[in-house]
Amino acid sequence: MTRVGDLLVKEPSSRTILTRKHVIDLDDFAVDEIEYVFSVTDAMKEIVGRDIKKAPSLRGKTIVTLFYQPSTRTRVSFEQAAKILNADVINVSEGSSSVAKGEALINTVETLQALAADVVIVRHPHAGVPNVLARNLERMGVINAGDGMHAHPTQALVDLYTLRNHMGSLAGKKIVIVGDILHSRVVRSNLWGLVKMGAEVTLCGPPAFLPLSEAFTQIGGGNAKNSQVRIETSLEVALDGADAVMALRVQSENHGRGGITNIREYIRLYQLDARRIQIAKPDAIIMHPGPVQEGIEVTTAVARGSQSVISEQVTNGVAVRMALLYLAIVRNEATQ
Repeated sequence: MTRVGDLLVKEPSSRTILTRKHVIDLDDFAVDEIEYVFSVTDAMKEIVGRDIKKAPSLRGKTIVTLFYQPSTRTRVSFEQAAKILNADVINVSEGSSSVAKGEALINTVETLQALAADVVIVRHPHAGVPNVLARNLERMGVINAGDGMHAHPTQALVDLYTLRNHMGSLAGKKIVIVGDILHSRVVRSNLWGLVKMGAEVTLCGPPAFLPLSEAFTQIGGGNAKNSQVRIETSLEVALDGADAVMALRVQSENHGRGGITNIREYIRLYQLDARRIQIAKPDAIIMHPGPVQEGIEVTTAVARGSQSVISEQVTNGVAVRMALLYLAIVRNEATQ
């Protein structure tokens, strides 16, 4: 058993997670590792629910948030997670770092490591940056908070944890993701996790928002003919029998003249409204990784309705990120 504050968590059968210093994506996570993260998250969620939200687990440790893209939910939840665990938090943005003076990013992070930071949480517009940092840093852990259109593993773990809490095992469950699939790093990481956990995934959106190749259907080791991932352009068809529906933000900044030009047309065909969610199962939950554009991806009534777990995703985000920080520092040190 592992002690998290004054709580005990059962150890996983795999020992890999106990020495994982970096979280770059979910492609190299085993199922029992994901389950172990969830077990630690359960303990962290109990701490978050207390009147005094404090635990000494990371006292004396330093967490750096290095965000080169705007963020509210991810950055604030990581900062809150670190502070609840009594870590010191240093916030760095592109404009306030020496990168603005021409310093290479790797030099910035090496400086932070020399100043004895323990973990750096990185969000960057270019895919692959967290992986490059992880390969070049000897002591400091790296957690990917979103890199280009590549990955967003911590949000995917939040989504998987929320799904598990509502439906238990995900094996055989139908999860529909609708919206700007092509530009979503959240989708890519979610697919790795959902497929590993046995879910059946349907990706839905207008053709301009869908992947141009079969790469998405092959995530998790499948192939185009035998895959747990399907692509559908009709939302009504996709929603039939769905256990959960996740809407994605329409990323207008990533669509030029060749993309969708009529937002009214998107709303008419793909917005989650009260009529459409009735096509899904009666107890289907409605999700959104944020930020939510109410009135576009989802109506206000649905986003704030009884089936919506959007606020719950935000709350769970703090507990999941507490678990990841704990595992990246305390458990890693315990095995050295």
